[in-house]
Amino acid sequence: MNLYQSLGYLVLGSRLRRLSESFLAEINRAYQNEGIDFDASWFPVFYLLSKNDSLSIKELSEQTEVSHPAASQLITNLKNKKLVTSATCSDDGRRQLVQLTDRGRELLTTILPVWDAILLAMDDVLADEPACRELLPSISALENAFKSVNLAERISNKLSLELKPAAHE
Repeated sequence: MNLYQSLGYLVLGSRLRRLSESFLAEINRAYQNEGIDFDASWFPVFYLLSKNDSLSIKELSEQTEVSHPAASQLITNLKNKKLVTSATCSDDGRRQLVQLTDRGRELLTTILPVWDAILLAMDDVLADEPACRELLPSISALENAFKSVNLAERISNKLSLELKPAAHE
């Protein structure tokens, strides 16, 4: 058992970050192997825009569950690559509607088969490692638990009620 496995929940965030970074690096390598200039971090925006003609930055932010500034920064990067464009909403001048450019739609057509291949490859991984089948349901359960529980407050309560030594008189 390695250090990370032995420390359990004390390093949960670090393990999830390492797993995420490793997974995204593999996905990016798959795009590179196919000669496709696409970054896995763009996936949520491309996926949402593949299902919608246009979305506001606020809608993208809400649906991807990232901050508005983070969504705005990603959109700016995609604009600089000429993959998306934005225009002021005719109903509300404060809203910017984002949509794929022609170049972005061409890239989408190129990456759709990669997405299918990712799903098939992950099915293979799950077939080889049955315990992995519980990963996504477990992550969802943990995300839901964190939404309903104030973990920092619970830790403070454990410290004050169960772990602090009684004051000596």
